[in-house]
Amino acid sequence: MYKILICDDDHDIVSALKIYLTSEGYQTVEAYNGQEALEAVEAGGIDLVLMDVMMPKMDGIRATARMREEGNIPIILLTAKGEDSDKVLGLNIGADDYITKPFNPLELVARVKTQLRRYTRYNPSAPAEGGGPQEYDFRGLQISKVNHKCVLFGEELSLTPLEFSILWYLCQHRGQVVSSEALFEAVWGERYFESNNTVMSHIARLREKMHEPSRKPKFIKTVWGVGYTIE
Repeated sequence: MYKILICDDDHDIVSALKIYLTSEGYQTVEAYNGQEALEAVEAGGIDLVLMDVMMPKMDGIRATARMREEGNIPIILLTAKGEDSDKVLGLNIGADDYITKPFNPLELVARVKTQLRRYTRYNPSAPAEGGGPQEYDFRGLQISKVNHKCVLFGEELSLTPLEFSILWYLCQHRGQVVSSEALFEAVWGERYFESNNTVMSHIARLREKMHEPSRKPKFIKTVWGVGYTIE
C-alpha cells in the first residue's frame, strides 16, 4: 500500500486530501510546514509527496529542493491560481508536477496515480520490461532501465523518475526530432496544451544536471519550433 505525505498549512485541505486518498486505498501522513515534511520523508516509507508552496517556517519550494538533494520520490506541488513563477521554479528544482487550487479531487487522485505508476515503472526494484533495449551507451552516456542508473562521463547523475523517463524516451528515439507534444504525452500520459512550459522546464533541469551549456548542448539539442533530439 502506497503512503502519501500531505503537506499544507491549511488543516481543512489536509483533512480533505486525506479523505480522498484513503478512499482510494492509500495511507497518508500529515505535515503542516516544510520542516515537518522533511522530517517525515527522512523517517522513511513515503512514496509520494503532495506539497503546498506557501507555508510558514519552510515553504514548499525550499522543502522540495532539500528533498531532491536526498532522493527521487515523486513530488506534486499544490499551488494557488496565479502563482506561475512558483510553478516554474518548483519544476526547475525537481518537482514532478503541480496542481492548482481549488482542485478537482478526481484530477488530483489521477495525477497521484500517474506519478506512482511512473515511479514504480522506473524504480530499480521494478522488473524490467521486455520488447526493447534495456540500456543505451554512447558518447560517454550510459543509461540503464534495469537499475534506473544514468552515468555521464563516469559521473552518476541523480535523476528524478520523470527526468529519467524524459532522457530514456529521447534515447529510444535517438536521431529523431521529438516534439514537445509527443514527449509530454508519452512521458506524462496526459493531453498536451500549447501554453504548457512543463517540458521546457524539465529539459532545462535535465541539461543542468548533465552540465550541458544552454547555448550549445552536446546531448539534448533543441530544434526550434519542432522539439528536441539526441543525435
